[in-house]
Amino acid sequence: MDIFIEPIGKLINEFSKLPGVGKKTAQRYAYKIIGMTDGEARAFAESIINCKRKVRYCNVCGNFTEDEVCEICKRRESSTICVVKEPKDVIAMEKLREYKGVYHVLHGVISPMEGIGPNDIKIKELLARVNGGGVQEVIMATNPDVEGEATAMYIAKLLNPLGVNVTRLAHGIPIGSELEYTDEVTLSRALSERKSI
Repeated sequence: MDIFIEPIGKLINEFSKLPGVGKKTAQRYAYKIIGMTDGEARAFAESIINCKRKVRYCNVCGNFTEDEVCEICKRRESSTICVVKEPKDVIAMEKLREYKGVYHVLHGVISPMEGIGPNDIKIKELLARVNGGGVQEVIMATNPDVEGEATAMYIAKLLNPLGVNVTRLAHGIPIGSELEYTDEVTLSRALSERKSI
């Protein structure tokens, strides 16, 4: 027998589907929702629905946007492209306020163990951008783990014959960590000390 009444049990179940949210945290979230006023709960629900309706991927870089093309692609010069795994990594880089180029979001990394190959992520789109001309440098900013390193090396091998300078973030970032959780000083140093690969 379930110890929660059905509406609470369903809410806990939905929250527990979020990454990093266990049953106890999901339970706390559910209790918080129950304690909200009708207006607060409605605003919370509407913000989720609104986000799902309005947020899309940029047609150029693959980052989150409300328009066809994101603000970064619209207003920055595109001679330098920083390649990242996910849109949340763009936020990590933007917090530095040092990088002035554009991005390319792969939406994953090569991971044979998970059945993800080069055709399952946005490598073809990156090659098309570089082949379009005007790109001088591609910064590989995938996570410094096995999959991130393998993806960076694979892409570098494809880009090197195209005459573009391919660099990698310096390894001030601990191996096995994620950009999202790297402090700004370490990430800044890694960006400034990037090297060719």
